[in-house]
Formats: sequence, structure tokens, C-alpha cells
Amino acid sequence: MASVSVRYFVDDVDAAIEFYTTHFGFTVAFHPSAGFAIVTRDALRLLINQTDGPGGASQAMPDGRVPEPGGWNRIQLEVSDLDAVVGGLREAGVRFRNDIVTGRGGRQILVEDPAGNPLELFEPHAE
Repeated sequence: MASVSVRYFVDDVDAAIEFYTTHFGFTVAFHPSAGFAIVTRDALRLLINQTDGPGGASQAMPDGRVPEPGGWNRIQLEVSDLDAVVGGLREAGVRFRNDIVTGRGGRQILVEDPAGNPLELFEPHAE
């Protein structure tokens, strides 16, 4: 597989594009309308959908539930110096869900995009 696609629902596609391109090195690959865009970073394609758009992804389910931003599923971006990245993001006013925590494989923190979707920044333990 050449790339992996992940879909995130947002309230404002332009705000999401600004967030991902400014802070995390994504580039805009496709932005055909105000309600949809694709941004990429390496082999990751992030499909950004506005929650109230006309496309199929934002349509209600048969039981009435509708897609919404937030939740706990997330993409993980590996970084080599978590403290430096977090410091820069804090200076830029980016929101976090928690402080840095250490686990078996390394250290991590959860960042929120403008719609409340989480990104995990992960620094693996040195080998």
C-alpha cells in the first residue's frame, strides 16, 4: 500500500488546513470545495470533511447518528524531540488534552486540532 488515508470530521475545513500545514508539515493535495480537503504528510493522506457537507461521508446513519469531530481514535505522528515540539506548539497556542506521559514504548501527548480531533505526538524510547 502506497499510502494510508484517515478521515477526520471538522467544523471548519480552512481552519483544519491551516492547523495541519502550519504545525505538522502537511501539504494540501486537494481542496475542491469549502467542505472537503486532503492534506498529506509522507504516506499519510488526511481526508478533512466538514460535518454538514453534501458528501457521502457526512450523511446520517440509518439510526440517525451523524459524524462529528472529536472522540479518541487518532493518528500518531512520531517526533524525535517531544519536549521541543510541545514547547513550540504551546507558544503557538495549540490546545492539548493532557501533559506528556511515559509508557512502555516511549513518551506521548495528545494535541487537539481546531475541531477537537486528537493527534498523538509520540517519541519512542531510545534503543
